[in-house]
Amino acid sequence: MALFIAKRLGAALLLVIGTVLVAFLLTAVLPGDAATARLGERAAADPAIVAAMRESMGLDRPLYEQFGIYLANLFQGDLGQSVQTSRAVLTDLQLFGPASAELALTATIIAVVVGGGLGIIAALRANRPIDNVLRAVSLGGVSVPIFWLALIATAIFSTQLRWFPSSGRLDAGAIPPPRVTGFYTIDSLLAGNLPLFAETVGHLILPAIVLSAPMVGLLMRFTRASVLDVLGQEYIRAAEAKGLSGPSVVFGHVLRGALVPVITVVGTAFASLLAGTVLVEQIFAWPGIGSYAYRAASTLDLSAIVGVTIFVALIYILVNLATDILYGIIDPRIRRA
Repeated sequence: MALFIAKRLGAALLLVIGTVLVAFLLTAVLPGDAATARLGERAAADPAIVAAMRESMGLDRPLYEQFGIYLANLFQGDLGQSVQTSRAVLTDLQLFGPASAELALTATIIAVVVGGGLGIIAALRANRPIDNVLRAVSLGGVSVPIFWLALIATAIFSTQLRWFPSSGRLDAGAIPPPRVTGFYTIDSLLAGNLPLFAETVGHLILPAIVLSAPMVGLLMRFTRASVLDVLGQEYIRAAEAKGLSGPSVVFGHVLRGALVPVITVVGTAFASLLAGTVLVEQIFAWPGIGSYAYRAASTLDLSAIVGVTIFVALIYILVNLATDILYGIIDPRIRRA
């Protein structure tokens, strides 16, 4: 097991280095000039001021020198300074990252419980009316554009029914809980502030449900297919022949065998949710990484763009690493591959 983990860690390290290189090189081909983007209109019209700004930002040096400087700073935990916030990019990621992580984690939990549960039901009732209905629902969840679903959910549940707030992590004027994890739900509980906890959950639930919709449909289909495949195996029929009850077979044998492909979907989907919350965060005015990345791209904030890219790539790599290790724990054959 130790050798298996060491191999996966080595591969993850190579991926991190490659990601940093690609992210940095991509910023070099972006249209526009980061120096003029940082200056105002009047200052950008003066070539001398632009040249001085390019020199101060190191943009007048060859690309390989710029990359070397960036790597040296990166190893010291310096991702540069954001133009839009005038703060260190690492500080911004620490501020905005927990909001996106809380939203993505909540959406993932909803998707696993709902999508996984309905997928199991569909598999156990295969080719019956309930299975057909659930397959239609899963297809709808995967197919519906998330921005359209977010707008419809806001119009119905926030504007008309007023069941949920339409924007933000807290009500206007509310004071956030003392920062411990950056997750308002957890921090409010740690502070013993139950009314604030209820308020944070009220703000969180609607965007999380909207964000989880595609993942629910995907998980439902994958879980159904995986459970059906395991149900056809010889050892399942042998367990049934021994007289084991239905629940014992399902929870003791079927789910364990069906977990590996489902874990793949959950791990990849969680990373995708964390990286792809831009539309949902914009519609619900959620102050997370997605909104931060959108503003960085709009203002050609190169340090923030590269920082967000590296952050998201690290999430993908870490999630895939955790998924590989879980594979090895669940199925010992994978450790010998």
